[in-house]
Amino acid sequence: MVSGTAVRSGPAERRGNGGWVFPDLVVEVAGPLACFTRPELKVERVSYPVMTPSAAVGVLESIFWKPEFRYVITAIEVLRPVEWSSVRRNEVKSVVSAGEVAALRKDPRRRYDVERDRDQRNAMLLRDVAYRIRAQIVLASHASGVAQEKYREQLRRRVDKGACFSQPFLGCREFSCDFRPATGLRPIDRDEELGVMLHSIVRPKSGGEEYRWFRAQLHGGVMEVPLQPLGPQQVAMPASGWRADAQGR
Repeated sequence: MVSGTAVRSGPAERRGNGGWVFPDLVVEVAGPLACFTRPELKVERVSYPVMTPSAAVGVLESIFWKPEFRYVITAIEVLRPVEWSSVRRNEVKSVVSAGEVAALRKDPRRRYDVERDRDQRNAMLLRDVAYRIRAQIVLASHASGVAQEKYREQLRRRVDKGACFSQPFLGCREFSCDFRPATGLRPIDRDEELGVMLHSIVRPKSGGEEYRWFRAQLHGGVMEVPLQPLGPQQVAMPASGWRADAQGR
């Protein structure tokens, strides 16, 4: 997670471009299908109408990643009209635990029958999508003194050549996508309130994950991603399930 003081301190506040030293890195992605699941509708998958920042980070990291830096998404532009597709899929209902795997190894007579542990579920997917991702690079604390420009140029070269560490995908691993440098395509003309969306995932040293959220809005086909997420008291996340209900509008 990015702290505002680390990026915007001192003269950076007067530089423009949101206080960032360098212009945004820009990568365009496109694919036939995408699903950026709304957390409050986890069982029956329903996608946000726009790519989420966490999905955009995953795409960039599949193209180029180093432990010395992390990506911060500043904006996502929608380049094609939002179109929906409803699909019914067979999905496994449960996750096999480590204890069950150990028991299966010890007793060869024991069996796990996936046919008895699956169900048909509906998914509301996006089809024929294209996005322009705008991002910045923030160096890790142990990478002080390393030239940020080196990593920025490496990402650009890999995008130009179509090189990646793993195949990028749009929300679900089966929805692979293509990527390319920025083109002259203009964002669509669409304004929409998107609700509460995942901003970033923090992994404390103590273990586990902490989720950060922001109130997403689409203006002229562009979703700006704030540097700072909503505070813990501004989003209600019941322990019994995944919900994202904004408080205190």
